[in-house]
Amino acid sequence: MGPVIELREVRPPDEPVVESARRTARREIWLLWGAAVLGPVVVAAALTPWRDRLAAADNALILVVVIVAVATAGMRWAAAVCALSAALSFDFLLTRPYGSFRITRTSDLVTELLLLVVGLAVGDLAARGRVHRTAAREGRRNLTALHSVTELAASGRPPGDVAREAAGQLRSLLGLRDCTFTRDDPGLAARVEPDGEVRLGPASWSTGDLGLPHRGVDLPVRGGGAVLAHFVLDPRPGTRVPADLMVVAVAIADQVGAALAAVPTRAPGLH
Repeated sequence: MGPVIELREVRPPDEPVVESARRTARREIWLLWGAAVLGPVVVAAALTPWRDRLAAADNALILVVVIVAVATAGMRWAAAVCALSAALSFDFLLTRPYGSFRITRTSDLVTELLLLVVGLAVGDLAARGRVHRTAAREGRRNLTALHSVTELAASGRPPGDVAREAAGQLRSLLGLRDCTFTRDDPGLAARVEPDGEVRLGPASWSTGDLGLPHRGVDLPVRGGGAVLAHFVLDPRPGTRVPADLMVVAVAIADQVGAALAAVPTRAPGLH
């Protein structure tokens, strides 16, 4: 058996922390639902004392502000629900006959339809913005992870140090339960190809839909045109991994391979 290095210094959040984060996310979703449904109702009710003095367009603009505020959460569905609630609140509380969903004036009907259209448009823009912000944030995180390992390898540090840093970054990047480094082939059926594709035997495995295979994945460490070592990835069940993250993981492993290839006598450098 070749040397096996357990790289456990940096660990992902344990189960209680993950469960707490899930509870927080569910609470935020319920709060967003409440704001989307009740926000326009409360604002429209607050406007009722002035509904005979304000023009219908003014009331509608105030409700649009509520829609925009909810849409800043970046959820398209929230903006759409808020727009529907705003339109119904506008009809029931701010247009004649009051306290009824009947619409007797064409201008009020047009204003209500515009509320819906504006809400859907704002929600779509907010959702697109959220996607772009998320992509930019993830891109910076991926670049930081790769840069951290690259700098350590370029500084001439021992391969063991580079491997430890790489393992920590892989755990965080891929949401792993654990990661081990070994010079021996672990003999796993699931293996990461140089292009980032995960193959389970002869079949391609969609990590974006299914996450990583739960029995472990072999991430080969390549250097000097050969496989020099392996990272064994122990995934957290149910954690989806986009394909672009697997490409970053391969690049991180390749940096470790470059550090190994640069050491003439590799084994002592791993201790």
